[in-house]
Amino acid sequence: MHAALPKSKLEQLLDDMMVELQPDLLATLRDLVRIPSENLPPYGNEQACQMYVAERLRELDIQPDIYDIDSVPGMAAHPQFWPGRFYRNRPNVNGRLRGGGGRSLILSGHIDTVPANTPVAWSHAPYGGEHVDGRIYGRGSWDMKAGVAMNLTVLRALRRLDATLGGDLIFETVVDEEFGGANGTLAGRLRGYHADAAVITESTSLRICPAQRGGRTVHVLLRGPGGLLLTGQSAGRVTDQLAYLLNRLPEFASLRQSRIPVDPYYRNCSDPFAVWVTNIAIGQWGWTQPISVAESCRVELYWQTMPDETGERVMQEFQAWWNQILDARPDLFSVHPEVTLPMRWLPGCSIPADAPLVREFAETAASLDAPARVEGLDAPSDMFVFHQCFNTPAIMWGPHGGNAHQADEYVEIDSLFTAARVLLRFVGRWCGLDLLGDSLR
Repeated sequence: MHAALPKSKLEQLLDDMMVELQPDLLATLRDLVRIPSENLPPYGNEQACQMYVAERLRELDIQPDIYDIDSVPGMAAHPQFWPGRFYRNRPNVNGRLRGGGGRSLILSGHIDTVPANTPVAWSHAPYGGEHVDGRIYGRGSWDMKAGVAMNLTVLRALRRLDATLGGDLIFETVVDEEFGGANGTLAGRLRGYHADAAVITESTSLRICPAQRGGRTVHVLLRGPGGLLLTGQSAGRVTDQLAYLLNRLPEFASLRQSRIPVDPYYRNCSDPFAVWVTNIAIGQWGWTQPISVAESCRVELYWQTMPDETGERVMQEFQAWWNQILDARPDLFSVHPEVTLPMRWLPGCSIPADAPLVREFAETAASLDAPARVEGLDAPSDMFVFHQCFNTPAIMWGPHGGNAHQADEYVEIDSLFTAARVLLRFVGRWCGLDLLGDSLR
């Protein structure tokens, strides 16, 4: 048996291989973008993209485990299972490179995307995977098919190098992460895919993210008198209610900011207590819609939370504020607005900055002259399943990009190459790596 290569030589071989595989990384990403995998709750169309992933695993002599997530034992009974989604033809895909008794690692990514339909027109075809001026454009290019392509390329690099791992390396692409989903990630754990740590290759702009914010979405239905109203009619139109709500909403953000300390992971965040209006629907547009005051209006509110806040406390806080502003204007709200919760509460979560996973990943990035800030992700994700449900240390790591969930989503190619080089070297460091074979003699 060959002796293990010196660390510096081994790292150089890893770097050289990732440079060699850059065209493959880009081709894989462009292929993934060109296969729509929209999440359309309660359904989704991820299957074609998952079959592409499974075939790439087979090319690497890795047998894919393709399974329907609602068939996994224990799913429906788990406290974090979110009911009301349907998973026919929406499988998860897992694969495994087996190692010895060393530390194991999961490379996780979600294959689903938000829909390509946006209020603003795209300048680039949403499923074209166009390569323009150092960027790849398309729905899911940044969130997060770039990460999936990175994970597949790491596996290809290890196969090309005939690498022997000290610990298992588990690959997965999960469905139904968008729109408050996490059932796909939960299914992977209940299926039996566990490891000593996980790296979720989300879009982090080359930051190491051991924390995520929580998120709560509520839908509000406003109702009031409509029709072609005449001068002198009483207040209470939905337009009056909407104006009042928008005017009072900043108070809710201020209330949260006055009560809750900023988590250290978010000390540099420009808006740590974000409260946003993310949608307003008050009627159709155009001449098919009569000129008339609307009788109803739907408003979507969304706010983010610190990692240690609970869903129960967040809703109690909102409900108390909500009741207060309604009670202050009974003349506006003769019909009480209806508040519904369209998706799950997404908890925040974090692991310590000095955890071995965080520290060693940061050291790996620094060793490639790519020092990375350790900060919390500015949004919710499925990482809480690892942290809170299975006590698995996990971080997020991914490239620069922009326009996630918007028109002209893109990922920056140079950043993608950097993120992939760091990831491959970290896999070697965490799992342990021995390079054998004639090519290394």
